[in-house]
Amino acid sequence: MPDLLIEGGTIVDGTGRTPYCGDIGIEGGRIAAIGEPGCAGSQAAEVIDAAGLIVTPGFVDIHTHYDGQISWDPLLTPSCWHGVTTAIIGNCGVGFAPIEKGDHRWMIELLAGVEDIPADVLSEAMVWGWESFPEYIEFLASTPRVMDVGTQVPHSALRTYVMGKRGASDEAPTAQELSRMVDLVKEAVRAGALGFTTSRTTTHRALNGDPVPGTFASENELFAIGGALAELGKGMFGVSPAGVAGEDDDATHRELDLMIRIAERIGRPVCFNLTQGPGNPGLFREALARLEEAAARGAELYAQIAGRPVGLLMGLEATYHPFLDRPSYAAIHDLPAEEQVAKLRDPGLRAKILSETQSYDDPYQAMIFTRFDRIFPIREQVHYEPEFAESFAGIAEREGRTPAEVIYDFMLEEGGRRLMLFPILNFADGNCDAIREMLLHPRAVLGLADGGAHLATICDSSISTFMLTHWARDRSRGEKIPLAEVVKQQTSDTAAIYGLDDRGTLAPGMKADINLIDFEGLRMLPPEVVFDLPRGGRRIIQKAEGYVATLVSGVVTFRNGEPTGARPGQIIRK
Repeated sequence: MPDLLIEGGTIVDGTGRTPYCGDIGIEGGRIAAIGEPGCAGSQAAEVIDAAGLIVTPGFVDIHTHYDGQISWDPLLTPSCWHGVTTAIIGNCGVGFAPIEKGDHRWMIELLAGVEDIPADVLSEAMVWGWESFPEYIEFLASTPRVMDVGTQVPHSALRTYVMGKRGASDEAPTAQELSRMVDLVKEAVRAGALGFTTSRTTTHRALNGDPVPGTFASENELFAIGGALAELGKGMFGVSPAGVAGEDDDATHRELDLMIRIAERIGRPVCFNLTQGPGNPGLFREALARLEEAAARGAELYAQIAGRPVGLLMGLEATYHPFLDRPSYAAIHDLPAEEQVAKLRDPGLRAKILSETQSYDDPYQAMIFTRFDRIFPIREQVHYEPEFAESFAGIAEREGRTPAEVIYDFMLEEGGRRLMLFPILNFADGNCDAIREMLLHPRAVLGLADGGAHLATICDSSISTFMLTHWARDRSRGEKIPLAEVVKQQTSDTAAIYGLDDRGTLAPGMKADINLIDFEGLRMLPPEVVFDLPRGGRRIIQKAEGYVATLVSGVVTFRNGEPTGARPGQIIRK
């Protein structure tokens, strides 16, 4: 008799095969039987009626930044609200192990600068209890969580641990220092680290403006570290390359040259972040073509793709909004939100702010604050593939007002809590066609959800839900993606790139990480600003409706979006 029986659901098993109606029997945290109704018997300690629901593997999110939050939040919100049962941290070359006590503040300021996580929140909330990477894994394993977590060796921590503050400079390690880095990577991977990550984009900087340690690392250094993975025959090599934020299109081909050489040299999977930038909208196709050429020669090189446009959520309570640098607004910017709203309702101040203009030396800032045709209001729901008519420029055109007037009045609705969407990357053509093209490429893998990061500017940890609602069900501006493929992209495909062969599909012997979803009723709630971090820190969250149950290792962790109190999550030690 199984411990738990899931009866009569539509099984979308993560392999891409056609969904079918069936049962799943679970014993000892693993799938014991799966197939046609009745295949697992009719008796179990617990039975879940899944009629009318889809049953999928738990989602494997390969790109999160919960490196700080993991020390105080056993739920890892918001990802847990969106069916994620495995989260991988240590991305973009940033994280907290190995580390010496004297470097705690520096590494906090580094993560805060790169990933927009308040340094005072991290300083207040983080609990420390390790130096080496094996000690870090033991520390993480000592706290039960709702999901499994995998770790990676971040280049910034590795360089700082070995080279001190020289690690943040454009300086090569000595032969002895490089040898020590290689040994530490081996030590970490033997202890359970799933790979190594580095950042090469100059947009990633600490609070003091220093680049992430490793940004300018030489080919020799990267080859040596990659060689540690090759020697052990395990681990993934992750890269956030120069140009990924649209800051330098010319860098893309240079970075591809380097990553192809690394992949060919080390014989391990190399995964890099790829987006469609606004400067050269077709550049991603050239990158994908290069991937195919490298794959034909045997290189294991993959592009990590975001499932929706990457951009900003803006509003009075968020980090950015279009009036931020107008002098009359700047004078009240530091007031509490309620006081700002009261002052902004004054007709005189309104007229003054709207009359002011700013000139920007930084083209990125100019785009953020002036592209009213690419800024969209969010009300009861958020539309991630909006048309021009939905933009503030389109609304202004219909109403005979200026876009600035429309935005100003919108920002004051709901007591100043309204948010706006500004898609930047993956939206150069004004639609999501490029994303679909990238997602369906055989060398692409879904990622870049960034859970735990950019807390007051985005909330892309809901991408797993978006994949189901937008791509498999609701898309109206172009072709959809079949449900079975959408599930496969965020289960077996993401698990496979890290060699996690015990999860990602629903099959006998596999880990019973499972979602039961009301597919027709699935809905993302609007993002909102909350102040629930330690010391009252702010962040943007987004919840969902339609997740009837989420299981990790056969244990129900969430029912109808609410935690059950169970903490079956483990630290992955592959």
